Amino acid sequence: MDNGAHDIILFDGVCNLCNGAVQFILRHDKKAIYQFASLQSDFAKNIFNKSGKIPSDELNSILLIRNNKIYQESSAVLHIAQRLNGGWKLLSLFLIVPKFIRDGIYKYIARNRYKWFGRQDACMMPAPELKARFLYI
Repeated sequence: MDNGAHDIILFDGVCNLCNGAVQFILRHDKKAIYQFASLQSDFAKNIFNKSGKIPSDELNSILLIRNNKIYQESSAVLHIAQRLNGGWKLLSLFLIVPKFIRDGIYKYIARNRYKWFGRQDACMMPAPELKARFLYI
């Protein structure tokens, strides 16, 4: 399910907020720990089919796959922050906040993300120098 030493981030490829988050992570992931695939990709669908845990047609989340474990919603975001360069690691301190509170805030933003940030007609295409970090778009 994972890709060796890299963590895999699955994101909504047509969501402007999600694409902005991916660009942010790329800028703050100096060790190139993260690889990316869109939720709409065959790669993501294969992961969902193999795990049998996440219905791909209901996903409203950025997902993190680390050591064969899938993190969703606020847990994914905070675990991603743990490995970013700079002070962003401190965001992971919010893991002590009860999950139902964190996820409630996350779900509110996720439900409104297209209205607030817009969406694209197609998944983003990475710049040529970053293409190796993207498993499938």
